[in-house]
Amino acid sequence: MSTKDIGNIDTDATIEKGESLADRLPDPVGYKLLLIKPKIVDKTASGIEMPDAFKKKEEAGAVVCMVLKVGNMAYEDKVKFPTGPWCQEGDFVLIGAYRGSRFSVDGEEFILVNDDMIEGTVADPRGISRAY
Repeated sequence: MSTKDIGNIDTDATIEKGESLADRLPDPVGYKLLLIKPKIVDKTASGIEMPDAFKKKEEAGAVVCMVLKVGNMAYEDKVKFPTGPWCQEGDFVLIGAYRGSRFSVDGEEFILVNDDMIEGTVADPRGISRAY
């Protein structure tokens, strides 16, 4: 599988890792969504090594994630979501930095967020990062 460098995100590693862990991950309950945090690349496309401090800062404040699982009650509130779900499994989404309940499985970081914490969907997440 070829690596797609989308900003500082290794999308192939993110998707591949997400798929291999899917059976071991918790199912979100109620109105929660399970997101996988993107894997930050070690080098830029031009070969520049990313410092560990930069990678940790990017990972901690990641704003683009991929939706892995959707809780059974997510987007059911017709008053709050009159036009239906804001996202679905497999979508890249924007969330606020440092939002949700974060946990790790085999060194990969995941986030559980409420359905209304999704701030946008992203068809092409290239170049999107948190502004400092």
